[in-house]
Amino acid sequence: MSYKEEFAENGYALVENVFNDEEIAEMKEAIKQIVEDFDFDNLPKSIFATSDEKKHAKDEYFVESGAEVRGFFEEGALNENGEVIVQKQFALNKVGHALHWLNPVFKKYSFHAKLKEIMKNLDFEVPQIVQSMYIFKQPRIGGLVNEHIDATFLRANPIGNLVGLWIALDDATEENGCLHFVPGSHKTTTADYSFVRTYKKEGPMVEFRGPKPDYTGLPFVPVPVKKGSLVLIHGLCVHKSESNTSDKTRHAYTMHILESKGAQWLKENWLQQTPTYSFPNLFDH
Repeated sequence: MSYKEEFAENGYALVENVFNDEEIAEMKEAIKQIVEDFDFDNLPKSIFATSDEKKHAKDEYFVESGAEVRGFFEEGALNENGEVIVQKQFALNKVGHALHWLNPVFKKYSFHAKLKEIMKNLDFEVPQIVQSMYIFKQPRIGGLVNEHIDATFLRANPIGNLVGLWIALDDATEENGCLHFVPGSHKTTTADYSFVRTYKKEGPMVEFRGPKPDYTGLPFVPVPVKKGSLVLIHGLCVHKSESNTSDKTRHAYTMHILESKGAQWLKENWLQQTPTYSFPNLFDH
């Protein structure tokens, strides 16, 4: 079965051997330099944690990160006083959300010919990169990512026009928190539950709306991934990852791509284009 057929059937698909060791090393060196350049003393103590739905409600640093390169702490990296208690290279949960545009190394690989070929094989015609993230899943403190669909957080009309590209920069195993999916869930899942901007002058900047889905008891399947390979993720496919309690890193570089032909990026999204930044077309760069 081709990855295109697998993607249509399961809502996710593994594409092996996309990037080699040298290319992975270049991305890892680039993120190392980005982290080193962060001024941790003045970096907002913004924690990314899917287990706390109110974490980003008043977090302007997060909400305005769509056209920036910003770091978000791992929950276990800070003490109760907000002080960093681990080494700098292990403190962040992720860096996002415009690495694909603002960093030359990640821009090179985000617009790589192999990724263009993959999206063309999925019949994308006007693919826009709407966000990118480097996810660390730090050893021993890398937090779990709860069961979710990406369309909760990134919304388009039609809702099925969103695809995630999850690129393994380390071997992702059950030991260090690989992805788990519910095969075929994209065919039945709805996106009634949404994470949106409020546009309020006071109070929460973002909030969850709609009935929260219950994914308890669904047949999740672990999907180990060798470094250099990637996973395609349909915007409606239910997935999660467990905590990384091992001593092994599980770095990944991810992007979300919208087939913008015939689609509308909704104003209610927390992530928006700005007067000086528009979502770039994958095929044009």
